[in-house]
Amino acid sequence: MSRQTVLLLFGGESSEHDISIMSARNVYAAMDNAKYDVKLCYIDKVGKWWLLDNWKENPHQHGGVQLAAVPGSKSFVTIPGDKIIHVDVALPILHGKNGEDGTVQGLLDVAHVAFVGPSAIGAAVTMDKELTKRILMQAGIPVSKWHTWYISEQRPNYTEVTKDLGEVVFVKPANAGSSHGVTKVRNNEEFNQALDEAAKFDSIVLIEEAIGGIEVQISVLGNHHPDITEICEIESNTDFHDFNDKYSESSSVQFHIPARLSDEQTKRIKQYALASYRLTRSKGLARIDFFVADESTEYLNEINSIPGFTSVSVYPKLWHEAGMKYPQLIDKLIELALE
Repeated sequence: MSRQTVLLLFGGESSEHDISIMSARNVYAAMDNAKYDVKLCYIDKVGKWWLLDNWKENPHQHGGVQLAAVPGSKSFVTIPGDKIIHVDVALPILHGKNGEDGTVQGLLDVAHVAFVGPSAIGAAVTMDKELTKRILMQAGIPVSKWHTWYISEQRPNYTEVTKDLGEVVFVKPANAGSSHGVTKVRNNEEFNQALDEAAKFDSIVLIEEAIGGIEVQISVLGNHHPDITEICEIESNTDFHDFNDKYSESSSVQFHIPARLSDEQTKRIKQYALASYRLTRSKGLARIDFFVADESTEYLNEINSIPGFTSVSVYPKLWHEAGMKYPQLIDKLIELALE
């Protein structure tokens, strides 16, 4: 059997550039060379695509040739050299701007290349946290209360905001991930600093009520008839599940699989996860995060359409617990892309 040519895309222009590289390293190591001819495409921080001849720990020191999509041809061309590279499947291990927001997905659609993960519209919807909230709220899926600040408009007032949301709030960019630009706020001074920080990452900023309780996550895999894992409970010693908690090898975070929830609440969260996956036109995969306030109240926090694949990432960890090892998970994702 001939091998399938897989274009592994990683890096990217977003603040999650380095996380993408960490994830791609693990994905590349798990791919079966007998099944796949893997072409490595590193996207640098200004958006140029580079074809690498082998894995490099510091891919920005690449010395490779650029790669450009050829519309309608299921292929890419090298610059210089004009070498045509036919691609069976693209595997975008990208997060954030120009990676997880529908832009790369749209480019691959135009090139007629099958790809792992969300459609262009699914990626765009789930990347925008405000838009996701509005869609879910309309469908009756509970989300936390929030205010929106468009940074071209008047700056919000902490006193006025907290009358509705409470004294403790979270401020975060609407289009970013890995907890970049997210701040827990307790007073006016922190509030203004948090607005400045979030505005570095996006022109739309969310101000959300703080939900007490625990954070849980669930992994989804599939297209029209998706499967889900058990729920993972995140036990953190920090104020919230922040960047270091998520990606540091020295993180003290603990995972409880399955989460310590009642059968009724577990069933409800799984129903919300599947419903939100379909509502947002998700495909291939997603990690869906919830806050559990008490035994009868939960809120959907975010839908991550291309979750992390680092050594400490929850998405592959949950599938491993379900009996699907890393190489099998990659095989399934490629199968779903071709489907």
